[in-house]
Amino acid sequence: MAREQFQTLTEPMYYILLSLLSEVCGVDIMDRVHELSRGRVSVGPGTLYTLLDKFVKVGMIEETKMLGRKKHYVITKEGVQALKTEQERLCILLEDGQILKDYQGEAMAERESV
Repeated sequence: MAREQFQTLTEPMYYILLSLLSEVCGVDIMDRVHELSRGRVSVGPGTLYTLLDKFVKVGMIEETKMLGRKKHYVITKEGVQALKTEQERLCILLEDGQILKDYQGEAMAERESV
């Protein structure tokens, strides 16, 4: 199952799937990833097409058509579920990390004084 293989998603995986919420060709996915991540994440062709093949094999995306040499893809229900699960995981991490907001460095100060 896709969830077992992709227990957590890397940023490129996450943004590739996010970019496929509407049908798009492989070449344009790179632009969408860059746009959606506000330039933080870039995906090269080697990484992109390797991940697209893996996502197709596990049923997270599907090829919809081929126009010339351009393959078009769209996310499946399984892919949407993987995105939602990853989003929930990331939200939990952020919530758990709120403890850092009030951290004043006491533990480090105690260790340094010993």
